[in-house]
Amino acid sequence: MLAPSIFGENLFDDWFDFPSFGGLGRVENKLYGDRSGRLMKTDVHEKDGQYDMDIDLPGFKKEDIKVELHDGYLQVSAVKGLNEEEKDEKGKLIRQERYSGSMQRSFYVGDSIKQEDVKAKFEQGVLKLSFPKEGEKKLPDKQPIMIEG
Repeated sequence: MLAPSIFGENLFDDWFDFPSFGGLGRVENKLYGDRSGRLMKTDVHEKDGQYDMDIDLPGFKKEDIKVELHDGYLQVSAVKGLNEEEKDEKGKLIRQERYSGSMQRSFYVGDSIKQEDVKAKFEQGVLKLSFPKEGEKKLPDKQPIMIEG
């Protein structure tokens, strides 16, 4: 259904005028900037018997990111904190705010992948991971069952 152009994008916000906390803005924007919509977007490529993953983590530092392997799952987590303080001309603190955020994603990579198989590199806001493709499990050859008697 198309709405008439007299309605803005925030139609329900206009009808249900919830109190706004001026100056606070969206916490995601304070923590991650205007690139918050691109966080942890992941591309997975298969080539030459391995998987290559590129995970977007703009605004993070290498020390903010942790990659772990547990029971065949590769878990990527990122944590970020921000402290803001505002002082008057005499240096007296008049406002102080603290923000923190974390995010994580898990990917099943297979039980045969070991921690030493995973290679990680972080450059220009992109975490690059590579690991070997889990080998296909070979079923044992079918042997006829001998019937005695």
